[in-house]
Amino acid sequence: MTLSEAIKSRHSVRKYIDKPIEENLVSILQEKVDEVNEKGNLHIQLVTNEPKAFKGKMAYGTFSGVTNYFAMVGKKADDLSERIGYYGEQLVLLAETLGLNTCWVGLTYNNIKEAYEKADDEKLCCMIALGYGNDPGRNMKRKGVRDVSNASETTPQWFLRGVEAALLAPTAVNQQKFRFEYVGPDGDGVHRVKAERTFSLIGYTKMDLGIAKCHFEIGAGKENFEWSSQ
Repeated sequence: MTLSEAIKSRHSVRKYIDKPIEENLVSILQEKVDEVNEKGNLHIQLVTNEPKAFKGKMAYGTFSGVTNYFAMVGKKADDLSERIGYYGEQLVLLAETLGLNTCWVGLTYNNIKEAYEKADDEKLCCMIALGYGNDPGRNMKRKGVRDVSNASETTPQWFLRGVEAALLAPTAVNQQKFRFEYVGPDGDGVHRVKAERTFSLIGYTKMDLGIAKCHFEIGAGKENFEWSSQ
């Protein structure tokens, strides 16, 4: 499975079967964790065979059978949430290619402090449940391309593919509060794209933007553009 295929097949899954993740897959996931931690200056940790985080009062309702997860930790900073989203979604898509299911989890978990490390200047932003799903997840209602971008007949096809991939990104309560704008080539011929979050009462828009940007890059092809800083 390619990453583009993983984007299309991924669904958020909350119910898991009692099956350990094979050691060879754990090794692949850990290698990717090490990679994104280095690239993103993060402290994400893969936790396996730990059943307490998703049991009890905090882990209410829809989660069951979760014994593996990524603890999404990083040093406190203004851009931490976006980096957590961007690099965390790389882990989600890798897991999908390995035949595993995932779900981003904002608040509904127990903080099992002995399961992971967190320094005083670090923050646990969220968790990502991981394992073999007991249900396939479900297709969510999505916004249209023009709801979240300035895509038109004159924008490049790679830009359209990027927006379509971003629309398949998981966001908090499926809010999709992001927007992509094709800026066009500048003086040196480099095509630029502006990505921004839009207003939400729910929050998590910085993290959602990071996730959506990860999808956009895969759909559009990173070689075709650069992100605009304006």
